[in-house]
Formats: sequence, structure tokens, C-alpha cells
Amino acid sequence: MTRLIAIAFAIAFAQPMMAQSSTFQNVVESELYTEVNQPELYCLAMNIYHEARAELHVGMYAVADVTINRVYDTRYPNTICDVVKDAKMKESWKTKQYPELDDSQRVYIPIRNMCQFSWYCDGRSDAVQDNDSWRMAQEVAYRIVTEKKYRGITEGATHYHATYVSPSWRTSLDLVGRIGTHIFYRWM
Repeated sequence: MTRLIAIAFAIAFAQPMMAQSSTFQNVVESELYTEVNQPELYCLAMNIYHEARAELHVGMYAVADVTINRVYDTRYPNTICDVVKDAKMKESWKTKQYPELDDSQRVYIPIRNMCQFSWYCDGRSDAVQDNDSWRMAQEVAYRIVTEKKYRGITEGATHYHATYVSPSWRTSLDLVGRIGTHIFYRWM
């Protein structure tokens, strides 16, 4: 566990700090890529943004690493977007009320609090509010996927949780360590 923390500190302090002033730009103008032209990077950036936007670079890279670790683990879906959006689903009341509707026209939504990543089904808006953090999340997603930067920082972790919660699943996994406000685990 101490090795992971030492690596995290080394990376955190080696990263150049981004400007802290707000850009007040439209999110679309400040994006490095979009959901249309790079959907997998976009999904990863959304996960980084919602799970670790308050973290230093190292915390963002750790969340990205776990997401990618799940893609390579046979217990999870095979793409970044499918991993990020992995949830128990239910049909929306908007289409459920029409029994004659074709299955291809039915809309399904994640069941609240039944997702792999809590932000995806917490019932709150997923709209980006902090342009600087969004830009940083996009940069981290791009670099970990294309350059493999800090790939493996979580030493194979497939799970994490914030330090202020204690999920029941944590006792069935192997503790890897802590980076920022997240504690990381892997399958035994």
C-alpha cells in the first residue's frame, strides 16, 4: 500500500498545475474532442470528470486506470462506454405506457443507484459545469489511452470508493491502496 501512495505523490507533484481561473467558455468550444468524433475517449473523460474532478492529476489518472482495467477484465463489458454505462436498466415510463410500441422505439434508463459508477444513475444532471476540470479530464483520458501515461498506476485495481463511504463489497476484494480521496481494490 505504501508503494502506491509514494507513486501517487510523485506524480501529483510532477504534474504542471493548470490555470485555476475560469475560462467562461461554452463547453463545446473548450472540448478537445466530442462524443461524436471520439465516443470512447468522451465516455472516459465523463467518468473522470464526474468521479474525480476535485482530485489532482494523479487521482484522475487512477480513476481512468480502473475504468480501463475493467475493459480488459472478462467480468465487465468490452468497451469504455459500455463499462461506464454498465447499469441495471428499466423502461422509461414515457414508453412503457404504450404496449403497442415496437421494441426498437422503447427507451431504457438506468435504475437509480444501480450503476457501476454512481454519477451515471444518481438522478442528477450529467452536464459539465466546470470547464477547467472538464478540459483536464479530457486531457487525462486522451493521454492514458493514446500515450499509456500512468497506465497501471492502480496496480490492476477494478474497484474504488471514496474515503467517506464503506461499501460492503470492499471486504471481498484485495486492498491496493489510496490515492487522494479514493481507496482502490482488485479481485483476489
